[in-house]
Amino acid sequence: MVSAIEIGASSVTMRFDKPVATASAFMLTGPQRIAVDLPGARMGRIAASGGMIASTRHGQYDPNTARVVFELNRSAIVGDASFSADHLSLTLTLKPVTESLFARAVRRGRQLFGLNDKPVDPKAAQRGGITVPLDPPRPLPVPAVTGARGSNRPLVVIDAGHGGHDPGSQSADGRYREKDVALGIAQAIRDELVASGRVRVALTRNTDRFLVLGERREIARRLKADLFISVHADSAENRAARGASIYTLSEVASDRVAAQLAAKENRADILNGVDLGGENNEVSSILLDLAQRETMNISSQFAALLQREMAPTIHFKDDAHRFAGLIVLKAPDVPSVLLETGYISNDDDLALLLSKEYRRNIASGVRRAVEIHFARRLAGE
Repeated sequence: MVSAIEIGASSVTMRFDKPVATASAFMLTGPQRIAVDLPGARMGRIAASGGMIASTRHGQYDPNTARVVFELNRSAIVGDASFSADHLSLTLTLKPVTESLFARAVRRGRQLFGLNDKPVDPKAAQRGGITVPLDPPRPLPVPAVTGARGSNRPLVVIDAGHGGHDPGSQSADGRYREKDVALGIAQAIRDELVASGRVRVALTRNTDRFLVLGERREIARRLKADLFISVHADSAENRAARGASIYTLSEVASDRVAAQLAAKENRADILNGVDLGGENNEVSSILLDLAQRETMNISSQFAALLQREMAPTIHFKDDAHRFAGLIVLKAPDVPSVLLETGYISNDDDLALLLSKEYRRNIASGVRRAVEIHFARRLAGE
């Protein structure tokens, strides 16, 4: 529980009755505010003001996350943040800035605190009630780029969903996990694209490693990718459900199933009680500016092309192209799709997902779609 908030001239200290492993902060406008999320914490009855803080509001953002919002009486950002050695307090150092620098901080989005701290002994952590994130996502990995030579060749980043301590969905008998199926298919797609000799290719992960959703898209952005494809395997309580589908970004889900999938996939960032990702409404609205609208249009065009080229050998569900607010697709400048390759919860689809022939068929369809996509872009269509 957040037991106290102490406000100084240029700092805010939050005290907890049990250790809190990590925190994050982001800036909001209208009015100017600093929001702090505290995974694994709950709020006490607290009110505080002073210094640069005009007022304080708080509540439970979700059952596992306390949120404190500081309304500012002047433009300021979090210049530094540090936990005490026992993680029983967090001190934010506030830095006065101009209106333009505050606006830049809003666009920058969420800052994460605590992930670089000295690792906590698991037994001591358990005794103290602290929740420590596994596989902390830094430094941001820069994967190897293979395939066609020359930086002028288009770059496709393939993302194998889930990984590490996040297995994703599982088969009905629990023997097979989505993270392994997705990696195998992603590697098959990479090999097919490399063999084509027409594009450069990178995998966000080539091993059983956990990546935060935002990291996956940031890898694509850092590499200046021309296309991002996230590979997954679907699941449903109805074991008869089967077939592939393709998702592109929209803040409004195309149907209830799309909304449920977005909620499930986006929760991959909330593991062990630690919210390593997430998006606030202000960041989401910025992502959906005119620049991203063009990116979203290109993504939708590629999704249609991908379905067309895969359809001869891959069975798709009805209304296979769907829309959802998937965090992993929110790169504002990289056309992105999420490919659900089949249902790991369906025995027939699972047999296909595990077969080399089916994976080759997926990879061949992706290759054809990628080649046509970039040919069209080169021709200026």
